[in-house]
Amino acid sequence: MPSDRLTPARLGPRDVVHVGSAGLRARPMRVVLSALGIAIGIATMIAVVGISASSKAQLLQQLDKLGTNMLKVAPGEDLFSGERAKLPKEAPGMIGRIPGVEHVGAVGDLKQTVRRSEKISKDDTGGLSVKAAGEDLLKALGGTVGTGTWLNDANGRYPSVVLGSVAAERLGITAPGQQVLIGSQYFTVIGILDPLPLVPEVERAALVGWQAAGTLLDFDGHPTQIYERSSDASVESVGKLLARTADPQNPQNVKVSNPSAALQAKAATEGAFDSLLLGLGGVALLVGGVGVANTMIISVLERRHEIGLRRSLGATRGQIRIQFVTESLLLSGLGGLAGVLLGSAATYVFAASGGMPWVVPLWAVGGGFAATLLIGSVAGLYPAVRAARLSPTLALQAG
Repeated sequence: MPSDRLTPARLGPRDVVHVGSAGLRARPMRVVLSALGIAIGIATMIAVVGISASSKAQLLQQLDKLGTNMLKVAPGEDLFSGERAKLPKEAPGMIGRIPGVEHVGAVGDLKQTVRRSEKISKDDTGGLSVKAAGEDLLKALGGTVGTGTWLNDANGRYPSVVLGSVAAERLGITAPGQQVLIGSQYFTVIGILDPLPLVPEVERAALVGWQAAGTLLDFDGHPTQIYERSSDASVESVGKLLARTADPQNPQNVKVSNPSAALQAKAATEGAFDSLLLGLGGVALLVGGVGVANTMIISVLERRHEIGLRRSLGATRGQIRIQFVTESLLLSGLGGLAGVLLGSAATYVFAASGGMPWVVPLWAVGGGFAATLLIGSVAGLYPAVRAARLSPTLALQAG
């Protein structure tokens, strides 16, 4: 037997979007201003995460390029005299015989200064040093010569010098062929190295041949830093043998370090302060949510006549609720989308200006947009419930 009870028409997804967007289309300026708070919060969060991820990606690229298989050997303090110990002259050759070691290079500190001319005081070092360099140093460092040539058995006997990238910049040397004053003698620049982030002490040094350092600059032949590069699988085993091999009689006076550890630590701690900025972005997002809630409450008050008319035509309280919740979600979603685009654009500009790869993690984009929808749902819930509770008769009278 058919029932005489009337049932309200169901709203399909398309109908829900249509009625939910009606209020947005009618008040575009209010929509822009309300979505702005959401956009600023999401843009801040995306930019913070994206800039941190881009910086970390650049550090990881540097590590991949420079490698993490280089170890540095240096003398420590003598336990008895308290003075700096000396590495044996034979230490580089002995280290080269360790299984797994591929390249060994050494430098020796010289008690000289490098200047552009004698008109510059010897006390004005500019933070630069002079070092004797072995022929295999560049291979061990994994470095390259930007312009000119590297030291070899021929030119390493004469007053020739290769400058680190920082040393060349501070001395104002732009090309080989120019001269610099080391001690009381002029040396001809034969090469300028490309940057070496893992060994800043070499970047800031003037490097002369091992033999020339002995004959011209009173070098005693004792290395002060030894760099070895081994296969990735042998790094740990080689590291355990370095101290005993470099100085078998006094291994306790030898320090072994990994120059790439600083970059690894920097990459690991990249974004350590992001939580503070993310918190500020979250505050901006909450402020945006309050703005959305305020906009929706005002919308309910202004549209009481519309609500009463819809109720009198058969719309249920649930349909009224879903209309205003959908409107709030659309409003927040627009702000979230704008924020994702703005944050990604800010990250791109920062990465491009710093020569970094552009990285915006998908989890940040997805999480940020999901946060906007959550904020929109919460912000629209109370106005939606309030709209659904309006009496059709009173709403029409108020209109």
